[in-house]
Amino acid sequence: MLDIKLIRENPDFVREGLTRKNEPDRVSEILELDVQKRKIQTESDTLKAKKNKVSDEIPLLKKQGKDVAHVLEEMKALGEQIKVYDAELKEIELKLDEIVERIPNLPHTSVPTGKSAEDNVEVRRWLPDGTTLESEKKYLDHLELGKKHGILDFERGTKITGSGFPLYRGKGATLERALISFMLDYHINNHGYQEVMTPFIVNRDSMFGTGQLPKMADDMYLAERDGLYLIPTAEVPITNIYRGETIDERELPIKMVGYSPCFRREAGSYGRDSKGFLRVHQFNKVEMVKLVKPETSYDELEALVGNAEAILKALKVPYRVLLLCSGDLSFSAAKCYDIETWSPAENKWLEASSCSNFDNFQARRAKIKYKSADGKKSDFVHTLNGSGLATSRLMVSLLENNQTEDGRIRVPEVLIKYTGFDII
Repeated sequence: MLDIKLIRENPDFVREGLTRKNEPDRVSEILELDVQKRKIQTESDTLKAKKNKVSDEIPLLKKQGKDVAHVLEEMKALGEQIKVYDAELKEIELKLDEIVERIPNLPHTSVPTGKSAEDNVEVRRWLPDGTTLESEKKYLDHLELGKKHGILDFERGTKITGSGFPLYRGKGATLERALISFMLDYHINNHGYQEVMTPFIVNRDSMFGTGQLPKMADDMYLAERDGLYLIPTAEVPITNIYRGETIDERELPIKMVGYSPCFRREAGSYGRDSKGFLRVHQFNKVEMVKLVKPETSYDELEALVGNAEAILKALKVPYRVLLLCSGDLSFSAAKCYDIETWSPAENKWLEASSCSNFDNFQARRAKIKYKSADGKKSDFVHTLNGSGLATSRLMVSLLENNQTEDGRIRVPEVLIKYTGFDII
């Protein structure tokens, strides 16, 4: 959430950021409500101070034998006026909060200006030795490979739940589990993350804290009877571990990693490519989350991207890194890199990871602060998260890039100790 002080003192800066993010400009509306709020607050506080002062004087006046009836009438009138002010103040605060809660984070100055994904900038790409993206080789796609070897069963997944809910079988299920275990172990042992295992269902405050609510409510699965949400990503519960807390700066950076299934309705995505793993409503993901001091957060973002890249290099999966333009950033992100893996059968790049710096935007919503070692300074942390990685589209690239001439699938060397087999 943006600091109202920032909007008040730098309205043109905020307007520019909203324009870069293709968002409507509601700054004037916010400023008008803010002026009204502060004016009424001042008037209310003045009356309350007067009421308190006179109330303290009444016992003395009574003791002196003076008639206080007119004073009591005046205090009654003041009390009624204070109630009016407080009601007006509450109404304005609700309107102001409703608007500010829907204002997205502003793009960082290093983010290129653009309208859509077409304006994203490729930063780098990595191909294993001997790999080329131009090939006349005929590749089976992941659906064909899944059927051929009995490792993926989307038809029965649809029968069980509905479209977009995959079913893994046999060595496919083992490979998925191996991939998750490998990624967790790699981040813990090589990158210094602490593993966490969180609930997969969260309350509204948690969804609000990371910015999913209220704007993206239609994309979430809600258990209405309980008012609980199936998580769209482990970013939500992991970040909210520290919601409402003040952390000693000596504990920073805090680096956490966790596995979770992810649930997304994908509202508004109908008609887009939905074959197999290309668009699903449930998928598995290993998520990295960092809580850091503001002055280090953008260096921490680069390191986060490198952590995700290290997984793909170990798996020997071709990938590229994109710097997202302002118009393609998520609601909460100030800067984001996408990592896409290569699908030879689809002949295109597939998003497998997003690594974002949210600046203090989420921390303000979730009220996560840190205090200096001497206890004299308190400020909001910066939060970051990155997929390390999502398995669904990564599985597409993993299966397709490792198929042999006779249609079998080689298991990446780093996964063999987890699977117990080297070929499917």
